Amino acid sequence: MKRIIVTEKAPAPVGPYSQAVQLGDTLYISGQIAIDPVTGALVKGTIEEETHRVMQNIHAVLLEAGSGFQHVLKCTVFVKDMNLYSRINEIYGQYFDHATAPARELVEVSNLPKFVNIEISTIAFVP
Repeated sequence: MKRIIVTEKAPAPVGPYSQAVQLGDTLYISGQIAIDPVTGALVKGTIEEETHRVMQNIHAVLLEAGSGFQHVLKCTVFVKDMNLYSRINEIYGQYFDHATAPARELVEVSNLPKFVNIEISTIAFVP
């Protein structure tokens, strides 16, 4: 049965979608951008600050579903500038054990919602 995951500790959806959907033991987290869930404001700083905010938003959804970064199976990272790759990787890597890191692709796109620099969607396991 499909279960909708909602938490106030991550930004509310900006369109007709859910923060996450769980089906069985698989969790599908919608793309997260650098929105502060408390203020609703975009984090407009360095790519490092944006990436941390995105990862914190993902973490909040994972926790609400009863999961965690150790259970992430795959991430899709969308960026506006591939030249930011190494800087994003440095922050992204802080959230995962390198020996068991999830599958991932990082792709450059022409634009993202609210004209942010990074968006990450996630698939995880719920134990």
